[in-house]
Amino acid sequence: MELLLSGFELIARIDVLIALVIGSVGGVIIGSIPGVGPAVAIAILLPATFSLDPIVGLTLLLGIYGSSMYGGAIPAILINTPGTAANALTTYDGYPMTQRGQAHRALSLAYSASFAGGIFSVVCLIVLTPVLAAVAPLFGSREIFLAALLGIVLVIVTHRGQTTIAAFLVSFGIFINTIGLEPIRYTQRFTFGQTWLTSGIDLIVVVLGLFAISQAYSLLIGRDDSPKAPKLTGSIFTGMGELFRHKRVALFSSGSGVVMGIIPGVGEFLAQFFSYSYAANTSKTPEEFGNGSPEGLIASEAANNAVPGAAMIPLLALGIPGEALTAMMLSVFYVHNVVPGPQLFESQPEFVVALYLALLILNVLVLIFLSVATKGILQVIRIPTRFLGVIVLTLSFVGVYSLRNSATDCALAAGFGIIGYILKRLNLPVVPIILGMVLGGIMETRLRTSMARVNSPLDFIDRPIAAILFGLILLAVGLHLRNLWRSRKGM
Repeated sequence: MELLLSGFELIARIDVLIALVIGSVGGVIIGSIPGVGPAVAIAILLPATFSLDPIVGLTLLLGIYGSSMYGGAIPAILINTPGTAANALTTYDGYPMTQRGQAHRALSLAYSASFAGGIFSVVCLIVLTPVLAAVAPLFGSREIFLAALLGIVLVIVTHRGQTTIAAFLVSFGIFINTIGLEPIRYTQRFTFGQTWLTSGIDLIVVVLGLFAISQAYSLLIGRDDSPKAPKLTGSIFTGMGELFRHKRVALFSSGSGVVMGIIPGVGEFLAQFFSYSYAANTSKTPEEFGNGSPEGLIASEAANNAVPGAAMIPLLALGIPGEALTAMMLSVFYVHNVVPGPQLFESQPEFVVALYLALLILNVLVLIFLSVATKGILQVIRIPTRFLGVIVLTLSFVGVYSLRNSATDCALAAGFGIIGYILKRLNLPVVPIILGMVLGGIMETRLRTSMARVNSPLDFIDRPIAAILFGLILLAVGLHLRNLWRSRKGM
Protein backbone atom coordinates (compact mmCIF):
# COMPACT_ATOMS: atom_id res chain seq x y z
CA MET A 1 0.00 0.00 0.00
CA GLU A 2 2.85 2.37 0.82
CA LEU A 3 4.37 1.72 -2.60
CA LEU A 4 1.03 2.42 -4.29
CA LEU A 5 0.70 5.71 -2.42
CA SER A 6 4.25 6.67 -3.46
CA GLY A 7 3.34 5.95 -7.08
CA PHE A 8 0.16 8.05 -6.77
CA GLU A 9 2.17 10.88 -5.25
CA LEU A 10 4.55 10.81 -8.21
CA ILE A 11 1.81 10.68 -10.83
CA ALA A 12 -0.29 13.37 -9.07
CA ARG A 13 2.24 16.10 -9.86
CA ILE A 14 0.69 18.83 -12.00
CA ASP A 15 3.34 18.58 -14.73
CA VAL A 16 2.88 14.80 -14.96
CA LEU A 17 -0.90 15.11 -15.18
CA ILE A 18 -0.63 17.78 -17.88
CA ALA A 19 1.74 15.55 -19.86
CA LEU A 20 -0.66 12.62 -19.47
CA VAL A 21 -3.65 14.64 -20.69
CA ILE A 22 -1.71 16.08 -23.64
CA GLY A 23 -0.35 12.66 -24.58
CA SER A 24 -3.71 10.91 -24.26
CA VAL A 25 -5.71 13.50 -26.20
CA GLY A 26 -2.91 14.08 -28.70
CA GLY A 27 -2.52 10.33 -29.26
CA VAL A 28 -6.20 9.98 -30.16
CA ILE A 29 -6.01 12.88 -32.61
CA ILE A 30 -2.76 11.67 -34.16
CA GLY A 31 -4.09 8.13 -34.44
CA SER A 32 -7.18 9.39 -36.27
CA ILE A 33 -5.10 11.05 -39.01
CA PRO A 34 -4.42 8.44 -41.70
CA GLY A 35 -0.76 8.35 -42.68
CA VAL A 36 0.78 9.68 -39.47
CA GLY A 37 0.53 7.21 -36.60
CA PRO A 38 2.14 7.08 -33.14
CA ALA A 39 5.63 6.19 -34.38
CA VAL A 40 5.87 9.45 -36.32
CA ALA A 41 4.51 11.51 -33.42
CA ILE A 42 6.77 9.90 -30.83
CA ALA A 43 9.78 10.25 -33.12
CA ILE A 44 9.09 13.98 -33.52
CA LEU A 45 8.48 14.55 -29.79
CA LEU A 46 11.40 12.44 -28.61
CA PRO A 47 14.07 15.19 -28.67
CA ALA A 48 11.78 17.50 -26.66
CA THR A 49 11.27 14.89 -23.92
CA PHE A 50 15.00 14.75 -23.17
CA SER A 51 14.78 18.11 -21.40
CA LEU A 52 11.86 16.96 -19.21
CA ASP A 53 11.87 14.91 -16.03
CA PRO A 54 11.92 11.20 -16.95
CA ILE A 55 8.45 10.57 -15.46
CA VAL A 56 7.03 13.57 -17.38
CA GLY A 57 8.64 12.61 -20.70
CA LEU A 58 7.69 8.95 -20.43
CA THR A 59 4.13 9.79 -19.38
CA LEU A 60 3.76 11.99 -22.46
CA LEU A 61 5.03 9.23 -24.76
CA LEU A 62 2.98 6.57 -22.98
CA GLY A 63 -0.11 8.69 -23.51
CA ILE A 64 0.48 8.77 -27.25
CA TYR A 65 1.44 5.09 -27.40
CA GLY A 66 -1.54 3.87 -25.40
CA SER A 67 -4.23 6.09 -26.96
CA SER A 68 -3.33 6.24 -30.66
CA MET A 69 -5.09 2.97 -31.49
CA TYR A 70 -8.35 4.34 -30.06
CA GLY A 71 -8.12 7.15 -32.61
CA GLY A 72 -6.92 4.85 -35.38
CA ALA A 73 -10.23 2.98 -35.24
CA ILE A 74 -12.19 6.08 -36.26
CA PRO A 75 -11.04 6.38 -39.92
CA ALA A 76 -10.78 2.57 -40.15
CA ILE A 77 -14.49 2.30 -39.38
CA LEU A 78 -15.79 5.42 -41.13
CA ILE A 79 -13.71 5.68 -44.34
CA ASN A 80 -12.09 2.21 -44.59
CA THR A 81 -8.63 3.71 -43.99
CA PRO A 82 -6.83 2.64 -40.78
CA GLY A 83 -5.42 5.56 -38.81
CA THR A 84 -2.55 3.35 -37.60
CA ALA A 85 -1.17 0.14 -39.04
CA ALA A 86 -2.46 -1.75 -35.99
CA ASN A 87 -6.05 -0.84 -36.95
CA ALA A 88 -5.88 -2.47 -40.37
CA LEU A 89 -7.94 -5.47 -39.24
CA THR A 90 -10.61 -3.14 -37.83
CA THR A 91 -11.61 -2.21 -41.39
CA TYR A 92 -12.73 -5.80 -42.06
CA ASP A 93 -15.87 -5.47 -39.96
CA GLY A 94 -15.97 -1.80 -38.96
CA TYR A 95 -16.45 -0.33 -42.43
CA PRO A 96 -19.18 -2.82 -43.51
CA MET A 97 -21.11 -1.76 -40.39
CA THR A 98 -20.76 1.90 -41.46
CA GLN A 99 -22.07 0.99 -44.92
CA ARG A 100 -25.13 -0.51 -43.23
CA GLY A 101 -25.73 2.75 -41.32
CA GLN A 102 -24.31 1.42 -38.03
CA ALA A 103 -21.30 3.70 -37.71
CA HIS A 104 -22.14 4.77 -34.15
CA ARG A 105 -22.56 1.13 -33.11
CA ALA A 106 -19.20 0.17 -34.66
CA LEU A 107 -17.39 3.06 -32.95
CA SER A 108 -19.04 2.18 -29.65
CA LEU A 109 -17.89 -1.42 -29.92
CA ALA A 110 -14.37 -0.34 -30.89
CA TYR A 111 -14.08 2.09 -27.97
CA SER A 112 -15.43 -0.33 -25.38
CA ALA A 113 -13.27 -3.23 -26.65
CA SER A 114 -10.20 -0.99 -26.68
CA PHE A 115 -10.93 0.13 -23.13
CA ALA A 116 -11.42 -3.48 -21.95
CA GLY A 117 -8.14 -4.57 -23.58
CA GLY A 118 -6.22 -1.61 -22.19
CA ILE A 119 -7.47 -2.03 -18.62
CA PHE A 120 -6.94 -5.81 -18.73
CA SER A 121 -3.30 -5.39 -19.76
CA VAL A 122 -2.62 -2.87 -16.97
CA VAL A 123 -4.20 -5.19 -14.40
CA CYS A 124 -1.97 -8.01 -15.66
CA LEU A 125 1.01 -5.69 -15.42
CA ILE A 126 0.20 -4.83 -11.79
CA VAL A 127 -0.43 -8.48 -10.85
CA LEU A 128 2.86 -9.54 -12.42
CA THR A 129 4.85 -6.86 -10.58
CA PRO A 130 5.76 -9.07 -7.58
CA VAL A 131 6.87 -11.80 -9.97
CA LEU A 132 8.96 -9.34 -11.96
CA ALA A 133 10.50 -7.90 -8.82
CA ALA A 134 11.47 -11.40 -7.68
CA VAL A 135 12.72 -12.71 -11.02
CA ALA A 136 14.42 -9.61 -12.43
CA PRO A 137 17.41 -9.68 -9.99
CA LEU A 138 18.20 -13.20 -11.24
CA PHE A 139 19.09 -11.77 -14.64
CA GLY A 140 22.81 -11.12 -14.98
CA SER A 141 24.77 -10.03 -18.04
CA ARG A 142 24.55 -13.46 -19.63
CA GLU A 143 20.78 -13.71 -19.19
CA ILE A 144 20.15 -10.22 -20.58
CA PHE A 145 22.43 -10.99 -23.54
CA LEU A 146 20.43 -14.15 -24.28
CA ALA A 147 17.13 -12.29 -23.80
CA ALA A 148 18.25 -9.67 -26.33
CA LEU A 149 19.37 -12.44 -28.70
CA LEU A 150 15.96 -14.09 -28.30
CA GLY A 151 14.37 -10.76 -29.21
CA ILE A 152 16.52 -10.58 -32.36
CA VAL A 153 15.53 -14.13 -33.33
CA LEU A 154 11.83 -13.45 -32.74
CA VAL A 155 11.96 -10.22 -34.75
CA ILE A 156 13.31 -12.23 -37.70
CA VAL A 157 11.13 -15.34 -37.55
CA THR A 158 7.86 -13.44 -36.99
CA HIS A 159 8.29 -11.71 -40.38
CA ARG A 160 6.95 -14.70 -42.24
CA GLY A 161 7.77 -14.65 -45.91
CA GLN A 162 10.31 -11.89 -45.26
CA THR A 163 12.70 -13.58 -42.84
CA THR A 164 15.76 -13.14 -45.08
CA ILE A 165 15.24 -9.42 -45.56
CA ALA A 166 14.30 -9.03 -41.87
CA ALA A 167 17.59 -10.71 -40.91
CA PHE A 168 19.48 -8.40 -43.26
CA LEU A 169 17.75 -5.31 -41.86
CA VAL A 170 18.40 -6.36 -38.26
CA SER A 171 22.07 -6.88 -39.16
CA PHE A 172 22.09 -3.45 -40.80
CA GLY A 173 20.74 -1.94 -37.58
CA ILE A 174 23.40 -3.74 -35.53
CA PHE A 175 26.07 -2.42 -37.91
CA ILE A 176 24.81 1.17 -37.64
CA ASN A 177 25.08 0.91 -33.86
CA THR A 178 28.76 -0.10 -34.09
CA ILE A 179 29.79 3.08 -35.93
CA GLY A 180 31.78 5.50 -33.78
CA LEU A 181 33.48 4.90 -30.43
CA GLU A 182 32.95 1.41 -29.03
CA PRO A 183 31.56 1.42 -25.47
CA ILE A 184 34.33 -0.39 -23.54
CA ARG A 185 37.75 0.88 -24.69
CA TYR A 186 36.51 3.86 -26.73
CA THR A 187 38.38 2.93 -29.90
CA GLN A 188 37.02 4.11 -33.26
CA ARG A 189 35.08 1.72 -35.48
CA PHE A 190 33.98 2.21 -39.09
CA THR A 191 34.68 5.96 -39.01
CA PHE A 192 37.14 5.81 -41.96
CA GLY A 193 38.90 8.93 -40.72
CA GLN A 194 35.69 11.01 -40.81
CA THR A 195 35.46 13.07 -37.64
CA TRP A 196 31.69 13.51 -37.97
CA LEU A 197 31.27 9.76 -37.53
CA THR A 198 33.27 9.62 -34.29
CA SER A 199 30.22 10.23 -32.12
CA GLY A 200 28.27 7.59 -34.04
CA ILE A 201 24.82 7.74 -35.58
CA ASP A 202 22.20 8.70 -33.02
CA LEU A 203 19.20 6.38 -32.64
CA ILE A 204 16.80 9.34 -32.74
CA VAL A 205 18.22 10.49 -36.08
CA VAL A 206 17.55 7.04 -37.53
CA VAL A 207 14.09 6.84 -35.95
CA LEU A 208 13.03 10.24 -37.28
CA GLY A 209 14.39 9.41 -40.72
CA LEU A 210 12.88 5.94 -41.07
CA PHE A 211 9.48 6.80 -39.60
CA ALA A 212 8.69 10.52 -39.72
CA ILE A 213 10.64 11.81 -42.72
CA SER A 214 9.91 8.75 -44.87
CA GLN A 215 6.20 9.19 -44.09
CA ALA A 216 6.45 12.88 -45.01
CA TYR A 217 7.95 11.86 -48.38
CA SER A 218 5.05 9.45 -48.93
CA LEU A 219 2.48 12.13 -48.11
CA LEU A 220 4.17 14.72 -50.35
CA ILE A 221 4.72 12.42 -53.32
CA GLY A 222 1.30 10.73 -53.16
CA ARG A 223 -2.01 12.09 -54.34
CA ASP A 224 -3.33 15.08 -52.39
CA ASP A 225 -6.43 13.68 -50.72
CA SER A 226 -8.89 15.22 -48.32
CA PRO A 227 -11.08 12.28 -47.18
CA LYS A 228 -14.73 12.89 -46.40
CA ALA A 229 -16.15 11.26 -43.29
CA PRO A 230 -19.82 10.23 -43.08
CA LYS A 231 -22.16 12.01 -40.71
CA LEU A 232 -22.43 10.46 -37.28
CA THR A 233 -25.84 10.26 -35.65
CA GLY A 234 -26.94 8.72 -32.39
CA SER A 235 -25.15 8.12 -29.13
CA ILE A 236 -21.59 6.83 -29.37
CA PHE A 237 -22.03 4.49 -26.40
CA THR A 238 -25.37 2.88 -27.24
CA GLY A 239 -23.59 -0.36 -28.12
CA MET A 240 -21.33 -0.67 -25.08
CA GLY A 241 -23.57 -3.29 -23.50
CA GLU A 242 -22.93 -5.45 -26.56
CA LEU A 243 -19.39 -6.04 -25.35
CA PHE A 244 -20.72 -8.00 -22.36
CA ARG A 245 -22.70 -10.26 -24.70
CA HIS A 246 -19.39 -11.16 -26.33
CA LYS A 247 -17.28 -11.17 -23.16
CA ARG A 248 -15.67 -14.50 -24.10
CA VAL A 249 -14.17 -12.98 -27.25
CA ALA A 250 -13.16 -9.79 -25.42
CA LEU A 251 -11.45 -11.72 -22.61
CA PHE A 252 -9.59 -14.09 -24.93
CA SER A 253 -8.50 -11.27 -27.24
CA SER A 254 -7.26 -9.16 -24.33
CA GLY A 255 -5.35 -12.16 -22.98
CA SER A 256 -3.73 -12.90 -26.33
CA GLY A 257 -2.75 -9.24 -26.62
CA VAL A 258 -1.01 -9.44 -23.24
CA VAL A 259 0.84 -12.65 -24.13
CA MET A 260 1.93 -11.36 -27.55
CA GLY A 261 2.90 -7.99 -26.08
CA ILE A 262 5.28 -9.60 -23.61
CA ILE A 263 7.14 -11.47 -26.36
CA PRO A 264 9.72 -9.17 -28.04
CA GLY A 265 9.27 -8.74 -31.78
CA VAL A 266 5.66 -9.94 -31.98
CA GLY A 267 3.30 -7.06 -31.14
CA GLU A 268 -0.20 -6.11 -32.26
CA PHE A 269 -0.41 -7.85 -35.62
CA LEU A 270 0.02 -11.44 -34.46
CA ALA A 271 -2.20 -10.76 -31.44
CA GLN A 272 -4.93 -9.43 -33.71
CA PHE A 273 -4.86 -12.23 -36.25
CA PHE A 274 -4.68 -14.88 -33.53
CA SER A 275 -7.68 -13.34 -31.73
CA TYR A 276 -9.61 -12.78 -34.94
CA SER A 277 -9.06 -16.38 -36.06
CA TYR A 278 -10.18 -17.67 -32.67
CA ALA A 279 -13.31 -15.49 -32.74
CA ALA A 280 -14.20 -16.61 -36.28
CA ASN A 281 -13.60 -20.31 -35.55
CA THR A 282 -15.68 -20.31 -32.37
CA SER A 283 -18.48 -17.98 -33.50
CA LYS A 284 -22.04 -19.15 -34.10
CA THR A 285 -22.13 -16.82 -37.12
CA PRO A 286 -18.72 -17.15 -38.83
CA GLU A 287 -20.20 -16.02 -42.14
CA GLU A 288 -20.51 -12.47 -40.75
CA PHE A 289 -16.76 -12.07 -40.29
CA GLY A 290 -15.47 -9.61 -42.87
CA ASN A 291 -19.01 -8.39 -43.47
CA GLY A 292 -19.68 -6.45 -40.27
CA SER A 293 -19.32 -8.90 -37.40
CA PRO A 294 -19.35 -7.27 -33.95
CA GLU A 295 -17.26 -10.18 -32.64
CA GLY A 296 -14.59 -9.56 -35.27
CA LEU A 297 -14.44 -5.87 -34.39
CA ILE A 298 -14.16 -6.64 -30.65
CA ALA A 299 -11.43 -9.24 -31.25
CA SER A 300 -9.33 -6.80 -33.28
CA GLU A 301 -9.61 -3.78 -30.99
CA ALA A 302 -9.32 -5.62 -27.66
CA ALA A 303 -6.17 -7.42 -28.83
CA ASN A 304 -4.27 -4.42 -30.19
CA ASN A 305 -5.01 -2.22 -27.15
CA ALA A 306 -3.86 -4.91 -24.73
CA VAL A 307 -0.38 -4.90 -26.26
CA PRO A 308 1.02 -1.50 -25.04
CA GLY A 309 0.69 -2.33 -21.35
CA ALA A 310 2.15 -5.80 -21.82
CA ALA A 311 5.02 -4.47 -23.96
CA MET A 312 6.18 -2.49 -20.93
CA ILE A 313 6.93 -5.75 -19.07
CA PRO A 314 10.14 -6.75 -20.93
CA LEU A 315 11.11 -3.07 -21.21
CA LEU A 316 10.91 -2.38 -17.49
CA ALA A 317 12.05 -5.78 -16.22
CA LEU A 318 14.95 -6.42 -18.60
CA GLY A 319 15.49 -3.24 -20.59
CA ILE A 320 14.51 -5.20 -23.71
CA PRO A 321 12.14 -3.32 -26.07
CA GLY A 322 9.64 -5.44 -27.95
CA GLU A 323 9.05 -3.08 -30.87
CA ALA A 324 9.91 0.34 -32.27
CA LEU A 325 7.82 2.48 -29.91
CA THR A 326 9.19 0.95 -26.72
CA ALA A 327 12.68 1.17 -28.27
CA MET A 328 12.15 4.93 -28.58
CA MET A 329 11.03 5.12 -24.95
CA LEU A 330 14.17 3.27 -23.91
CA SER A 331 16.26 6.21 -25.13
CA VAL A 332 14.38 8.51 -22.69
CA PHE A 333 15.39 6.21 -19.83
CA TYR A 334 19.03 6.27 -20.89
CA VAL A 335 19.22 10.05 -21.36
CA HIS A 336 18.14 10.53 -17.74
CA ASN A 337 20.40 7.75 -16.41
CA VAL A 338 17.38 5.67 -15.41
CA VAL A 339 18.38 2.15 -16.40
CA PRO A 340 15.40 -0.18 -16.91
CA GLY A 341 16.07 -3.70 -15.76
CA PRO A 342 16.49 -5.65 -12.55
CA GLN A 343 17.89 -2.71 -10.56
CA LEU A 344 14.92 -0.45 -11.40
CA PHE A 345 12.50 -2.57 -9.35
CA GLU A 346 14.86 -2.45 -6.38
CA SER A 347 16.00 1.17 -6.53
CA GLN A 348 12.92 2.98 -7.88
CA PRO A 349 9.80 0.81 -7.42
CA GLU A 350 7.60 3.89 -7.04
CA PHE A 351 8.68 5.02 -10.53
CA VAL A 352 7.51 1.70 -11.98
CA VAL A 353 4.17 1.90 -10.12
CA ALA A 354 3.67 5.47 -11.38
CA LEU A 355 4.03 4.27 -14.97
CA TYR A 356 1.43 1.55 -14.34
CA LEU A 357 -0.97 4.12 -12.92
CA ALA A 358 -0.35 6.38 -15.92
CA LEU A 359 -1.41 3.56 -18.25
CA LEU A 360 -4.54 2.99 -16.18
CA ILE A 361 -5.52 6.66 -16.06
CA LEU A 362 -4.89 7.28 -19.76
CA ASN A 363 -7.49 4.65 -20.74
CA VAL A 364 -10.08 6.42 -18.59
CA LEU A 365 -9.10 9.85 -19.96
CA VAL A 366 -9.34 8.64 -23.55
CA LEU A 367 -12.80 7.12 -23.02
CA ILE A 368 -14.06 10.38 -21.47
CA PHE A 369 -12.51 12.43 -24.28
CA LEU A 370 -14.02 10.26 -27.02
CA SER A 371 -17.47 10.44 -25.40
CA VAL A 372 -17.61 14.18 -26.08
CA ALA A 373 -15.18 14.77 -28.96
CA THR A 374 -15.71 12.06 -31.59
CA LYS A 375 -17.73 14.30 -33.91
CA GLY A 376 -15.05 16.99 -33.69
CA ILE A 377 -12.28 14.46 -34.41
CA LEU A 378 -14.02 13.65 -37.70
CA GLN A 379 -12.82 17.03 -38.97
CA VAL A 380 -9.19 15.95 -38.41
CA ILE A 381 -9.64 13.17 -40.96
CA ARG A 382 -10.18 15.82 -43.64
CA ILE A 383 -6.71 17.44 -43.38
CA PRO A 384 -5.13 17.44 -46.91
CA THR A 385 -2.34 14.88 -47.06
CA ARG A 386 0.30 17.13 -48.69
CA PHE A 387 -0.24 19.87 -46.12
CA LEU A 388 0.18 17.20 -43.48
CA GLY A 389 3.39 16.05 -45.17
CA VAL A 390 4.89 19.56 -45.01
CA ILE A 391 4.09 19.80 -41.28
CA VAL A 392 5.61 16.38 -40.53
CA LEU A 393 8.76 17.14 -42.56
CA THR A 394 9.28 20.52 -40.90
CA LEU A 395 8.80 19.20 -37.37
CA SER A 396 11.08 16.25 -38.11
CA PHE A 397 14.01 18.41 -39.17
CA VAL A 398 13.45 20.76 -36.22
CA GLY A 399 13.55 17.73 -33.90
CA VAL A 400 16.73 16.33 -35.50
CA TYR A 401 18.55 19.65 -35.43
CA SER A 402 17.62 20.27 -31.79
CA LEU A 403 19.45 17.08 -30.73
CA ARG A 404 23.00 18.34 -31.30
CA ASN A 405 22.53 21.50 -33.40
CA SER A 406 24.02 19.52 -36.27
CA ALA A 407 23.26 19.95 -39.96
CA THR A 408 25.02 16.60 -40.48
CA ASP A 409 22.32 14.91 -38.41
CA CYS A 410 19.68 16.51 -40.64
CA ALA A 411 21.43 15.16 -43.74
CA LEU A 412 21.66 11.68 -42.18
CA ALA A 413 17.98 11.79 -41.22
CA ALA A 414 17.06 12.78 -44.78
CA GLY A 415 19.11 9.84 -46.06
CA PHE A 416 17.43 7.40 -43.70
CA GLY A 417 14.12 8.93 -44.77
CA ILE A 418 14.89 7.85 -48.35
CA ILE A 419 15.78 4.34 -47.12
CA GLY A 420 12.53 4.18 -45.15
CA TYR A 421 10.50 5.42 -48.12
CA ILE A 422 12.03 2.78 -50.40
CA LEU A 423 11.37 0.02 -47.87
CA LYS A 424 7.74 1.10 -47.50
CA ARG A 425 7.23 1.22 -51.27
CA LEU A 426 8.62 -2.32 -51.48
CA ASN A 427 6.38 -3.42 -48.56
CA LEU A 428 9.44 -4.32 -46.51
CA PRO A 429 9.63 -3.87 -42.71
CA VAL A 430 11.37 -0.88 -41.15
CA VAL A 431 11.15 -1.91 -37.49
CA PRO A 432 13.98 -4.54 -37.65
CA ILE A 433 16.53 -1.77 -38.26
CA ILE A 434 15.54 0.05 -35.06
CA LEU A 435 15.41 -3.11 -32.98
CA GLY A 436 18.77 -4.17 -34.44
CA MET A 437 20.31 -0.91 -33.23
CA VAL A 438 18.82 -1.14 -29.74
CA LEU A 439 19.16 -4.87 -29.12
CA GLY A 440 22.57 -4.98 -30.81
CA GLY A 441 23.90 -2.38 -28.40
CA ILE A 442 22.52 -4.29 -25.42
CA MET A 443 23.99 -7.56 -26.70
CA GLU A 444 27.45 -6.09 -27.26
CA THR A 445 27.68 -4.44 -23.85
CA ARG A 446 26.35 -7.45 -21.96
CA LEU A 447 28.48 -9.92 -23.91
CA ARG A 448 31.69 -8.04 -23.24
CA THR A 449 30.79 -7.61 -19.57
CA SER A 450 30.07 -11.32 -19.12
CA MET A 451 33.18 -12.53 -20.96
CA ALA A 452 35.32 -11.91 -17.86
CA ARG A 453 33.47 -14.74 -16.10
CA VAL A 454 33.09 -17.10 -19.06
CA ASN A 455 35.69 -19.71 -19.95
CA SER A 456 33.75 -21.71 -22.54
CA PRO A 457 30.51 -21.32 -24.56
CA LEU A 458 28.76 -23.75 -22.19
CA ASP A 459 29.33 -21.31 -19.32
CA PHE A 460 26.72 -19.07 -20.93
CA ILE A 461 23.97 -21.57 -20.16
CA ASP A 462 25.11 -22.99 -16.83
CA ARG A 463 22.39 -21.14 -14.92
CA PRO A 464 18.65 -22.01 -14.99
CA ILE A 465 17.32 -18.79 -16.59
CA ALA A 466 20.13 -18.72 -19.15
CA ALA A 467 19.39 -22.34 -20.05
CA ILE A 468 15.67 -21.58 -20.45
CA LEU A 469 16.37 -18.59 -22.70
CA PHE A 470 18.79 -20.63 -24.79
CA GLY A 471 16.15 -23.36 -25.09
CA LEU A 472 13.60 -20.79 -26.28
CA ILE A 473 16.05 -19.56 -28.92
CA LEU A 474 16.56 -23.12 -30.17
CA LEU A 475 12.79 -23.69 -30.11
CA ALA A 476 12.06 -20.54 -32.13
CA VAL A 477 14.70 -21.41 -34.74
CA GLY A 478 13.59 -25.05 -34.84
CA LEU A 479 9.91 -24.19 -35.35
CA HIS A 480 10.84 -21.76 -38.09
CA LEU A 481 12.96 -24.34 -39.90
CA ARG A 482 10.14 -26.88 -39.57
CA ASN A 483 7.66 -24.44 -41.11
CA LEU A 484 10.07 -23.75 -43.98
CA TRP A 485 10.47 -27.50 -44.57
CA ARG A 486 6.70 -28.05 -44.58
CA SER A 487 6.06 -25.15 -46.94
CA ARG A 488 8.65 -26.46 -49.41
CA LYS A 489 7.25 -29.99 -49.25
CA GLY A 490 3.79 -28.60 -49.94
CA MET A 491 4.94 -26.79 -53.09
